[in-house]
Amino acid sequence: MYWLSFAVVIGCLVISAFFSASETALTGSSRASMMRLQKQGSREAGIVGSLLNAREHMIGALLLGNNIANIGASALATGIFTAWFGEVGVLYATGAMTVLVVIFAEVLPKTVAINAPERVALLVARPMKFLVMLLGPVLTVIEAVVRGMMRLFGIPVGVNQPLLSPTERLRGAVDLIHHEGGVEKQDRDMLGGLLDLRELQVSDVMVHRTEMVLINADLPSEDLVREVLATEYTRIPLWRDKPENIVGVLHAKDLLRAIRAADGDLSKVDVNAIAASPWFVPEMRPLSEQLKAFRRRKTHFALVVDEYGEVEGLVTLEDILEEIVGDISDEHDVVVAGVRAQPDGSVLVDGSVPIRDLNRAMDWNLPDEEATTIAGLVIHEARSIPERGQSFTFHGFRFRVLRRERNRITALRIVPLLGEAEVPTAPRRRRAGSSF
Repeated sequence: MYWLSFAVVIGCLVISAFFSASETALTGSSRASMMRLQKQGSREAGIVGSLLNAREHMIGALLLGNNIANIGASALATGIFTAWFGEVGVLYATGAMTVLVVIFAEVLPKTVAINAPERVALLVARPMKFLVMLLGPVLTVIEAVVRGMMRLFGIPVGVNQPLLSPTERLRGAVDLIHHEGGVEKQDRDMLGGLLDLRELQVSDVMVHRTEMVLINADLPSEDLVREVLATEYTRIPLWRDKPENIVGVLHAKDLLRAIRAADGDLSKVDVNAIAASPWFVPEMRPLSEQLKAFRRRKTHFALVVDEYGEVEGLVTLEDILEEIVGDISDEHDVVVAGVRAQPDGSVLVDGSVPIRDLNRAMDWNLPDEEATTIAGLVIHEARSIPERGQSFTFHGFRFRVLRRERNRITALRIVPLLGEAEVPTAPRRRRAGSSF
């Protein structure tokens, strides 16, 4: 008779192990992975998705089944040991069942499930669906009692209260996979740049007006053509009377076609006639909307104006794409060595280097909420224009001013003071554009 009781105890432990593994696998599986597998034709993934959508029913079934199995095994074992050893058998049964339940019904199955949650979840999907349907009436009563208790203590019922937004959770998932070695740094930066498009504005990536290449539209045709061919850019804004008064945008291809039509006679080329009308966009427009506008208008170039209608800079399609894929260079780009790592661990940085570029290059997290360039960050933190040789410490780095020209900081030496893992995290934002 005892052998039958032992068999029932072992069976209860096996059932308890099944529920423990199912609980860990189902709660630890990724809904995104299940959705992807479901689209690929996996029926089990669809079942897992439906169980996760009815999370309260699923957890109730898991806990109910697990507790029934554990209590049943413990009760039978207590009866057996009491029959063998008398009243002291209760202590023996407690010790033996504690070891068996902890090792074989909890730790072992949960360890197996946590190492491959998606695989285990697919294996237990169909049995769990059947059990949830079987225990449905009981679970409904249990949920009603639980909800009543939650209302009694003032706990919101059925309200999801995430700590982070979906975008931040996605960014955290990408960072975690990168930390585990599943995603390269370049791919992580690309995904992060894509997520940043809605948070960045046109003013965050535009080429500032002080760095724009402009040409006077009133120059003689020969001089104007000569200046256009001397630049490395394809589209050049034309101004009249004053640089802020942009009257057109000249495309180098249109100029070459006009020169060919004039049989090479530059005096016959009317630059103002072939220049396109300038397109002005507000500086506060989100990058995601500007990208759609570029695609809709089938143009790659726009001038940025402030709230008063004054030209602040220009933005190109390439500037927006660089937010996703990083710097794009071609054979005509001017290469500027703005970041130079030193053997002693310090980094020499030009003052005009955008903070976002520096963060990408060095895998740092310097804040760029209040400034676009690294020189602007130093001035913002110092609350003054530092002199040559001055040093400052903030955000886990030491900044030393190496060179200053008039009111501009042109070169800095940056020394990290903390380990990479200790560098404070800051919001990811802007990076100035560089080409058009």
